[in-house]
Amino acid sequence: MNPINDKPRCSWCLSSDLYREYHDTEWGKPVYDDATLFEFLLLETFQAGLSWITILNKRENFRQAFDQFDYKKIAQYSDDKIQELLQDSGIIRNKLKVYSAVTNAQNFIKIQEEFGSFSKYIWGFVDGKPIDNKPKTLKEVPATTPLSDAISKDLKKRGFKFVGSTVVYAHMQATGMVNDHVENCWTRG
Repeated sequence: MNPINDKPRCSWCLSSDLYREYHDTEWGKPVYDDATLFEFLLLETFQAGLSWITILNKRENFRQAFDQFDYKKIAQYSDDKIQELLQDSGIIRNKLKVYSAVTNAQNFIKIQEEFGSFSKYIWGFVDGKPIDNKPKTLKEVPATTPLSDAISKDLKKRGFKFVGSTVVYAHMQATGMVNDHVENCWTRG
C-alpha cells in the first residue's frame, strides 16, 4: 500500500491523491506571503458555490490564465483580457467572478498601501498567530465564525467581491490563520 494513504487524515481529503497532497502540504500551514495569500483569495472566490476539488483540479489552468496570480497584472486587466478569460474553458467562466478578480486585485493593492502588506492586514485579525480549534471530528469544524463574519464585513466595506463569511473562513483555513485539522490527523504531529 502507498505510505501516503496509510496516515490518518482529515476525512474531507481522502477522495483523491490531489486532495491528500493539498491537505498534507498546504492546508492549514501559515502563509504570510502576499502573493500566496492573493492566490488563495482568488481561488477561494472562484470556489464560492462549488467544491474545492473542482478548483484544485483547475488550479494550474487558473495559474496560467491569471498570469501566475500576479495581482499587479490582474488589477490592470483590460476588457479584452476579461473577455479572453470568459472564453477559457480551463477555468470557472463566471462573469461576475472574473470581474471580481480584477476588483479584488485592485483592492488588495489598496490594503497593501494602507497596511504595508496584505499579510499585516489579514493576520492582524488574529494578532499574527494561528487559531487552533483542535476539533475532534469534522463535524466540529464550522463553516463560519464571528471572526470570519467580521473579516468578511471589512473586506466588503473595502470593495471586495465574493468574500462572504464562508469564503473568508475557507481562506483562513487554507492559509493557516485557523488550524482545523482534526485531532487524529498526522499533520498535528
